Amino acid sequence: MADITSHAPKSSAANLGSLLIAPFRAIGNGLIALAEAGPRMAQVRKLNAMSDEELAARGTTRAEEVRRIFSNSLYI
Repeated sequence: MADITSHAPKSSAANLGSLLIAPFRAIGNGLIALAEAGPRMAQVRKLNAMSDEELAARGTTRAEEVRRIFSNSLYI
């Protein structure tokens, strides 16, 4: 059985499209990184690391903790 690999150059339209989209992709990636670096996400990571039994021992549920974490920024 033969296996053929082709390396055709990209068209100039594809290169132009990539160049036009690149700034928006960079802005989007920056916003995601900014949101993930925030203190709320650190609290969510800590919450995700806890088991349901640990939360029950603290007298709370996962939903209540999410509501507490995001209560200042979202209308939940």
